Amino acid sequence: MSPKHWTIFILLGAIWSASFLWIKIALAELGPLTLVAYRTGFGLLTGLLVASIWRIPFPRDWKTWRMFILLGFTNIAIPFFLITWGQQSIDSAVASILNATVPLFTIVIAHFFLPDDKITAPKVLGLLIGFSGVAILLSRGINDRAHNSLIGQAAVILAAVSYAISYVYARRNTQQVPGEIRGVLPLVSASLVMGIIAPIAESPFKIPQLPITWIGLLWLGALGTGLAFIMQYYLIHEIGPTRATLVTYIFPLGGVLLGVLFLREPLSWQLAVGAALIISSIAVVNWKKK
Repeated sequence: MSPKHWTIFILLGAIWSASFLWIKIALAELGPLTLVAYRTGFGLLTGLLVASIWRIPFPRDWKTWRMFILLGFTNIAIPFFLITWGQQSIDSAVASILNATVPLFTIVIAHFFLPDDKITAPKVLGLLIGFSGVAILLSRGINDRAHNSLIGQAAVILAAVSYAISYVYARRNTQQVPGEIRGVLPLVSASLVMGIIAPIAESPFKIPQLPITWIGLLWLGALGTGLAFIMQYYLIHEIGPTRATLVTYIFPLGGVLLGVLFLREPLSWQLAVGAALIISSIAVVNWKKK
């Protein structure tokens, strides 16, 4: 990757690492659907502002919009809800580590749908190492059900699968669309759907009263959604979905650190070993013979 790619990669990892902390904080006052509705709404407003400043044209054909409506569900609405719902019963650090399985699922799915992104021996080894880390992390949920329910962890893993499917689909079907606008278009359908569902399912629709909740929502919406998805889709376009999704390996570092420091979440040996195994698989997956 070029210096520009690495800069965006690291910045994106830093933004999304903190998102798990802010989700946990905002959940103290809001339900998961309401939180996601605010997040996608602020994300869409930010994306539209960026598109306006950069004068990025929107597509006018229904075929393109149809693809991004689908991505709005698989890449935003569904995984956002699953992660937020799951974090009601698991620590933010655990959520950040489980979300780091996105590249592992992407490797498998990309092999069947992207001819230039096939599975190799290093990728298989990386898969085994990564899933070993997940297995160790899940054992923590069995031994520590007071902090981490298995169903909550399963929800985050399902979100990771949804992300992986959407990234491969985006690389395969949206190459003709400018990279910057790809991160904005899915937010249109996601924010619309969540804006309709949340007030009905979690009636009455709640307006946050705590300043810390508003700070969290603005971080999650403006940075963690609006700007982050523009950067993520740019990386998918430039370096491919498998390498772009490796940004999730930064999440455990930031997620564990923030959860332990600010939420007083416990640091167990399963958490440390699981994170180490998942993170170490990034080197194996990217290893190439010289």
